[in-house]
Amino acid sequence: MSKTLAILGWGSVAIFGAVAVGAIAVRRGEPINALWLVVAATCCYALGYRFYSKLIATRILALDGLRATPAERLENGRDFLVTNKWVVFGHHFAAIAGPGPLVGPVLAAQFGYLPGTMWVLAGAVFAGCVQDFVILLFSVRRDGKSLTEMAKDEIGRVGGFVAYVSVISILIILLGVAALIVVNALKASPWGLFTIAMTMPIALLMGVYLRRIRPGKVLEVSALGFVLVLAAIWGGQYVSQNAALARVFTLSAPTLAILIMVYGFAASALPVWLLLAPRDYLSTFVKLGTIALLAVGIVVLHPTLHMPALTRFVDGTGPVFAGKVFPFAFITIACGAISGFHSLISSGTTPKLIARETETRMVGYGAMMAESAVAVMAIIAACVMPPGVYFAINSPAGIVGQAPSAAAATISSWGFPVTAADMQALAYAVGEQTLYNRTGGAPAFAVGMAHIFSHSLGGETLMALWYHFAIMFEALFILTVLDAGTRVARFMVQDALAHIYKPLGRTSWYPSILATSALIVGAWGYFLWQGVKDPLGGINSLWPLFGISNQLLATVALCVATTIIIKMHRAKYAAVTLVPLVWLVAVTFTASWHKMFDPNPRVGFLSQAQALAAGPATGATSKLIFNNRLDAAVTGILVGMVTLVLVESGRQWLGILSGAKEARVKESPFVRTRFVEEQG
Repeated sequence: MSKTLAILGWGSVAIFGAVAVGAIAVRRGEPINALWLVVAATCCYALGYRFYSKLIATRILALDGLRATPAERLENGRDFLVTNKWVVFGHHFAAIAGPGPLVGPVLAAQFGYLPGTMWVLAGAVFAGCVQDFVILLFSVRRDGKSLTEMAKDEIGRVGGFVAYVSVISILIILLGVAALIVVNALKASPWGLFTIAMTMPIALLMGVYLRRIRPGKVLEVSALGFVLVLAAIWGGQYVSQNAALARVFTLSAPTLAILIMVYGFAASALPVWLLLAPRDYLSTFVKLGTIALLAVGIVVLHPTLHMPALTRFVDGTGPVFAGKVFPFAFITIACGAISGFHSLISSGTTPKLIARETETRMVGYGAMMAESAVAVMAIIAACVMPPGVYFAINSPAGIVGQAPSAAAATISSWGFPVTAADMQALAYAVGEQTLYNRTGGAPAFAVGMAHIFSHSLGGETLMALWYHFAIMFEALFILTVLDAGTRVARFMVQDALAHIYKPLGRTSWYPSILATSALIVGAWGYFLWQGVKDPLGGINSLWPLFGISNQLLATVALCVATTIIIKMHRAKYAAVTLVPLVWLVAVTFTASWHKMFDPNPRVGFLSQAQALAAGPATGATSKLIFNNRLDAAVTGILVGMVTLVLVESGRQWLGILSGAKEARVKESPFVRTRFVEEQG
């Protein structure tokens, strides 16, 4: 009876999911309700987790609940620590959820809601969740080894070296782009800047409170942080309405860029308990709570998507960023579908906390599903606003014009009507001076989120409050990646420099801390400054570069995973990681070619440099020419390195399958867990 009910239940889920996906894919010419996306996503995730992840867990990975994890065998109370599975899930989600699932889908909405939605759903279920799950399990079985160490052990020294360089590269580019998104969201926004600025002393106070004043009182410090964050949001409104204070907190993009670099250096150099840990703790509360609230708001309001399924910009002429829907939609939406950055977390802190092997399915596959759900919400937030408003917010002045009337006229000529009066009224409603040319995706997401919240939870009078709450929410997402990523990159550089001079490898030696922190901040700060000075808003060139490097890192991770699966004598199941790998190679290599050599100056780095060189020669022009050539060189180097990993991996696969090489995995020896006896 129960089996029959299960078949009927899951059959119903499959039917509902198929109908919802069909409605999204087929409907043309009239707006659809956002609930179609919610139903499609819910059914796809449920089916993917129940059936596909179980197939991987049982047939390929053979999860063993009797096998002791490194958290149990190597527990030291610091790095290796047996942790409750729900706490690990929260930690893993907070670590992987950066700007990608919020920003990428918003930027890709210029193509319409259809390409982004289909890629987020299919990419997550069949690629992103799979990558996170298998890399986490393989790291658990290797004493929590990093992706670079696994690449060296399983693919060879070349693979390990390339993986190391790729990781450093992706971190630097990711951090630079993340910082640029914060700058574009907070420039000329006294309310937003004040609120975000206040989260830093709040975090410092929480750190001191928990360590010095009331050690161990987690609930007290949580309540204190929550109340102070709400006060910071209300205080921002007062600041924006006070002429003298508003001038103090109204800063230009270059000034904000410098301040964010100073913050990144401080977050890397200060003790982890003082700033990094309380900030991450505070942001996790805000992240999970806001995501749940946004889901409720979408269900209650069930808004209509005003953006068409496909726009005219699928041909590559988009104002937000240039490039055709293939391949650029698939590198723009990285983290919501598959992200190489996640493999660093799945082989970083998380495998050192897992108590039982069987929990890797929920943590690895499940947390990525949660992030993909965030991406679906971002698509909805971007597409519920009128398309004209969306393009007015996200299009750079270099494309639509600086003056409001000129921008409105240009956007209306594309078939997406908007007026300067509409934009002025919207800016007033959300408590901003202007919403034009706010490139980066974050402001557009905040407007969509404020629209959903104000119409379902509080009314129009609270729209400004919700908008700035959304800006704070996004900035907390991004700054968490910024401070943690800078620290992780600093550790990696210290490890490398230890081969030259041993004291540089000591993570507690302050001369090394200061030097390596400055080195990393200087590296990502360069890309940030490049984006700030870019007349096209920076996102046009830097976000595709970020997407390419991120997906190339996922290619490396899937090479490692496929190699291990073949070595485990599971070659008949290798398609589970090999098919996503082939797709990523097709997407990223095509996108890389276009970014380097496309003759359209808005797409190709080298053609843009050539176009600039043909114009008037100025100091700024020379800088932009150099930056474009550097971006082209970085793209080429990354593609070349990943090609080496692919070649080395292919040699391993052919050697093993032909019998020329021994199929031997380098796992830690089996040790029986003590938890079985304790539970018995």
